[in-house]
Amino acid sequence: MNINDFDYTLPEQLIAAYPTQNRSDSRLLIGDPNCSLIKDSYFRDLTDFLQAGDLLIFNDTRVMPARLYAEKPTGGKVEILIERMLPNHQGVVHLGSNKPLKIGQILHLADGSTATIIGRKQRFFIMQFDADQLLLDRLQQIGHIPLPPYLKRQDEQTDLTRYQTVYARHEGSVAAPTAGLHFDQSLLDQLTAKQIDCAYLTLHVGAGTFMPVQVENIADHVMHYESFTINAETCAKINACKKRGGRVIAVGTTSLRCLESIAQQGALTPQSGETNLFIAPGFTFQIADALITNFHLPKSTLLMLVSAFVGLDFCKQLYAHAILAHYRFYSYGDGSLLIRKK
Repeated sequence: MNINDFDYTLPEQLIAAYPTQNRSDSRLLIGDPNCSLIKDSYFRDLTDFLQAGDLLIFNDTRVMPARLYAEKPTGGKVEILIERMLPNHQGVVHLGSNKPLKIGQILHLADGSTATIIGRKQRFFIMQFDADQLLLDRLQQIGHIPLPPYLKRQDEQTDLTRYQTVYARHEGSVAAPTAGLHFDQSLLDQLTAKQIDCAYLTLHVGAGTFMPVQVENIADHVMHYESFTINAETCAKINACKKRGGRVIAVGTTSLRCLESIAQQGALTPQSGETNLFIAPGFTFQIADALITNFHLPKSTLLMLVSAFVGLDFCKQLYAHAILAHYRFYSYGDGSLLIRKK
């Protein structure tokens, strides 16, 4: 398939620069390709479209304040985005600079410490940070929440909490699993009251999620790797749900990719690992029966995943409806509940 099959035109005013005042105030678009259903609702009414016995799978990763601002000895500005932390005070990073940076370059951080470029790994750099402090502790002190580039603004105090799910536990992401941003404690309590179960896995979202697809034939695209962990309790809940005929509902594309990655290996078992699974039309889903997700960028791998889940033609109908109905798009935008095409 060609990259242009996943293009659409979005009015810029529909890009949500900020979240709604309350998490569950977001709108919710219901889509079921099996009966051509497209229905408008609100996220606070999500339980109206779920059934007792359903199982929601959440990604409990926590966003790191992974963006650092640095200076060269000459005074030139450099932006550092931590993709992944490594042992020995090292990190895999993206670097933004007006001029090319070289191995051996020393950068000065806001707290007076230094970071040195010691290697390259494809489009990433390897940096050595001062050993007087753990890298995560340094990020907590001088790092910034790494808002997506399409928001076109600096992070603010409110982003510390709102660009984070209420159930975030395990630090390691540079981007939020945004489908989960709509859930507040009240909505989670409603799920419990309706006997809708919840389980958790961890997939640390990398900055590669924002990287554009740079090939015309999408079959040539290679996904970035992201690390994940799924425990025995979650595996048991999924297996029990399938056995009783319930629906497994992935909250976010990250949860779905993790589940389907494990399913590629056979039985669902507790494990940790990495995945670069690329889901596009033609993919056979084995675990997820429904997907809760936001609205994604044109020509993105996330839009390709949604197209695989509900069918490309139905996906185009959904997005055309969302634009016409003035839904809010992207990370801080509205959400959708999508049923898998059978």
